[in-house]
Amino acid sequence: MQSTGSSVLSKYENQITIFTDYLEEYPDTDELVWILGKQHLLKTEKSKLLSDISARLWFTYRRKFSPIGGTGPSSDAGWGCMLRCGQMMLAQALICRHLGRDWSWEKQKEQPKEYQRILQCFLDRKDCCYSIHQMAQMGVGEGKSIGEWFGPNTVAQVLKKLALFDEWNSLAVYVSMDNTVVIEDIKKMCRVLPLSADTAGDRPPDSLIASNQSKGISAHCPAWKPLLLIVPLRLGINQINPVYVDAFKECFKMPQSLGALGGKPNNAYYFIGFLGDELIFLDPHTTQTFVDTEENGTVNDQTFHCLQSPQRMNILNLDPSVALGFFCKEEKDFDNWCSLVQKEILKENLRMFELVQKHPSHWPPFVPPAKPEVTTTGAEFIDSTEQLEEFDLEEDFEILSV
Repeated sequence: MQSTGSSVLSKYENQITIFTDYLEEYPDTDELVWILGKQHLLKTEKSKLLSDISARLWFTYRRKFSPIGGTGPSSDAGWGCMLRCGQMMLAQALICRHLGRDWSWEKQKEQPKEYQRILQCFLDRKDCCYSIHQMAQMGVGEGKSIGEWFGPNTVAQVLKKLALFDEWNSLAVYVSMDNTVVIEDIKKMCRVLPLSADTAGDRPPDSLIASNQSKGISAHCPAWKPLLLIVPLRLGINQINPVYVDAFKECFKMPQSLGALGGKPNNAYYFIGFLGDELIFLDPHTTQTFVDTEENGTVNDQTFHCLQSPQRMNILNLDPSVALGFFCKEEKDFDNWCSLVQKEILKENLRMFELVQKHPSHWPPFVPPAKPEVTTTGAEFIDSTEQLEEFDLEEDFEILSV
């Protein structure tokens, strides 16, 4: 006879859920629901809302993948939830980057090749650039042993470093320090000269160069490297200070929103929106079996989308240690984000974070992160801990613990 645990597991692994069974879980109200910068009227757009949510890539605990580092764990159940949430936030950035925010996923429908390629970045294999293997091993350089729980700031630092090895997506990842986003530093990092770069890693993709040339933009005019902006915050001591609630919700309304990483001590969730004073989140705490690429080169993606109505929690129950995410594909998106922050976040007396034009004079000089000079990449690179010493971590917001 199956144990309760294994029957629950098989229920999730064979999840074939019809949306209509779950629609009644959302109250019948005239309120707007905000999901990653898009609004839905709950009363008339429930199915549209749920299909928008199900289109997000959903990463959960997995088991039976190859042992991390060759001899480490072959499952991340119990410790990998924040890593999975970081994967979800990054995957949302990549979907916006390649497919656009309006792209929607339909079950068992053939997806664009970019979608398949995005999904393959996150498979649980050491040669995939944002796999659990890569993230756990890069975490060693942040003082986290493999199998140890991450907080939101650590996962942000790990993504920033792994992105340096990812030439296809060519993202600039900026993680703010001391609650402060510096416009000058971001522009220095994201503005790249399309044809004068020495290395392919510093160049924008050929498609960006071609599109600039077709628009008549000079080859020497700076192109914009798509920006993943992560803002780690501490919004209180033991619980969220209510003065931050409105500003926090405002971030989910911004068209650049990638949601937030956070949760409760040692329980991470990926927050994607809100309804009233309840946050809507994707929960990684389901253990599914490892899925690999099939013979035809595609991935069976049924277990990478949450087909249930997602969970909700009152915003005041959130642990105060969080990280907000934003994606700015072009410079005008970043300029627009700065305007929204000025208008909605900086008007408060007690500000959630600061946005400044110039690099603070008392800070060390800003040096855009660059790929370390090594001949190997990824898992091979981070097997050598000596080369991690140049990576120092700002451990400012790592207070999520039991």
